[in-house]
Amino acid sequence: MAAPPPRDGRAAAPAGRPPAAPPAGSPVPAPTPVGEALLDAGLIDRATLDWALARQRETGARLGHVLLAAGAVHRLELQRVLGQQWGLPFADLFAEPPDAALVRRCRPRQLLREGWIPLRRDGDRVVVATCEPPSGELVAAVRDALGADVQVELRTTTPLDVERAVTTCFEDHVIELSTATLLTRRPDQSAASGLTRVQKAVGLALAAAFAAGIVVSVGWTLSAFFAVANAIFLAAVLFKLVACLAGLGSRVGAAPPPPRAPDRELPMYTVLVPVYREANVIGELLANLAALDYPAEKLEVLVLLESDDHETIAAARAARPPANVRLVVVPDATPKTKPKACNVGLFLARGEYLVIYDAEDRPDPQQLRTAVAAFRAAGHRTVCVQARLRYWNAATNLLTRMFGLEYGYWFGTMLPGLDRLGLPIPLGGTSNHFRVDALRRLGGWDPHNVTEDADLGLRAAVEGWRVGVIDSDTDEEACARVRPWIRQRTRWIKGYMQTTLVHTRAPVRLVRQVGVVDTLGFLLLIAGTPLTFLLAPLLWAGTAAWLVLGEPRLPLLESGVFWTAALVNLVVGNLVMVGLNMLAAVRERGWRWAPFALLNPLYWVLHSWAAWRALYQLVRDPFHWEKTPHGLDARAGTWPLPVWGDPAPASAAR
Repeated sequence: MAAPPPRDGRAAAPAGRPPAAPPAGSPVPAPTPVGEALLDAGLIDRATLDWALARQRETGARLGHVLLAAGAVHRLELQRVLGQQWGLPFADLFAEPPDAALVRRCRPRQLLREGWIPLRRDGDRVVVATCEPPSGELVAAVRDALGADVQVELRTTTPLDVERAVTTCFEDHVIELSTATLLTRRPDQSAASGLTRVQKAVGLALAAAFAAGIVVSVGWTLSAFFAVANAIFLAAVLFKLVACLAGLGSRVGAAPPPPRAPDRELPMYTVLVPVYREANVIGELLANLAALDYPAEKLEVLVLLESDDHETIAAARAARPPANVRLVVVPDATPKTKPKACNVGLFLARGEYLVIYDAEDRPDPQQLRTAVAAFRAAGHRTVCVQARLRYWNAATNLLTRMFGLEYGYWFGTMLPGLDRLGLPIPLGGTSNHFRVDALRRLGGWDPHNVTEDADLGLRAAVEGWRVGVIDSDTDEEACARVRPWIRQRTRWIKGYMQTTLVHTRAPVRLVRQVGVVDTLGFLLLIAGTPLTFLLAPLLWAGTAAWLVLGEPRLPLLESGVFWTAALVNLVVGNLVMVGLNMLAAVRERGWRWAPFALLNPLYWVLHSWAAWRALYQLVRDPFHWEKTPHGLDARAGTWPLPVWGDPAPASAAR
């Protein structure tokens, strides 16, 4: 078999040019096979054609898709030759944009799915551009949308031109779809709806009760506060202990990986990469995605760019990505968040499955194949599988080491434990693999929730879907500076608070939908995590005052029994969490990492700082998205201490 042509996405200058398409309405000769037509036009050579035909037999993909994915031919050249095959002239949608009012009479998703778009209408005649072969079904679809009596005159154009024209003509629709679908369809599940009247009333009642208690009896009120706070701590620690112990054995004696599926049996896969102010990592992004072991003919990568991010847009275009990578400029609208951009990608996705990667991610090359096998084995009720996240720069400094330990604990034991126990799984922000049809039925991501991944995992459970985990890794970059870390963690904790408020709007209904056990698991993990971080400084201060000063002396607690129990709770709870982190560290990275787990109490002080900052933002600016800078590790502080201040602009990082 001939060696494949270069896969750099840029077709060489053609040796010839495609034959001109015959005039509309002229007799159409028997078509030459498209490969031979490209060969006759001098656009490919015989070796390339032979390789592409062999690849077509391996994958079952169209020959044109094989050649495009290999960078052997340009999309315009291919479509002009296809037009000549079909007897259709080429329509340049840039030179002759379609009539937007006419286009809006059609359904946008149908136009994208079927690959056609109306250009203009002259009386009973409608000119339609298509990237698919002309057929009776195509004409019937046009007449169904625009009138049964219209005369359809066909042109041809590229799939990318159809997509761009649809998103331009339906920009308002795309904006509404990406920002308000969940709010419109299920306002009770959207963070944009804010607090319900019942939640406001409960909050005010608790505040009033606490204030009245302070006025009537400070001692009794503080007694009740410390008792409840310690109970919350104990319950949260015990829950995490049980989940992690269940997760520790999840990979011991695991079944061998399934046999490698032939390329022909693999489905179309969509990769979403939302980027913002990431001009410095675009080159690495394309290289990392090129390393995926998946047929390029069945892989589409949507790089989602914000309209005001001119530097990243320019860098992405200058990188000249291959044909299966599409640059999508997200319409400018609020909220300007990652989930909003992902909703635009979901609207355009053509794949059966979909995954999200961040710009700096380095996924395991086999990960897409692993996810496909997991979906096929799990059954149709599994909407998502989550890969493990690791940090490739975990050894940079103390902060990145603590971050690495935390991720080892979370993805190595906690999530597998939740999966093994059948409890709802809050997703991570990347390497989530979805069934596209199920994700659309769920309403996509909540653009108003700043931890949209955790929310979606719980929303899936509420709707009766299952979320699982897969044995595959994605390496990403850990924050090596304290201030960006605080901002990132503030956003995550604020999102947990938002998710808690959303899913406790109707607690009785939540219990009926997911059951008592799942509800308790949700409360202890999603609500308990920010709550323990908020309470921790207060309990630390109270315990320290009792140890040093013998105060506070509170009713019911004066004997010291309670404070002894609180001290044990504090010590044992910290030891349990340190021990779980240590086990995860040894399991994921070896014995040399175990001593760093002893520093976790210092790391949790940063969490408490971020939690109080998150609470302030939740009240003042709930939908604000604090961007985490990437591509900065080369300039980060080295061991043992992290750099404190803000990094220079991302464009100067490399």
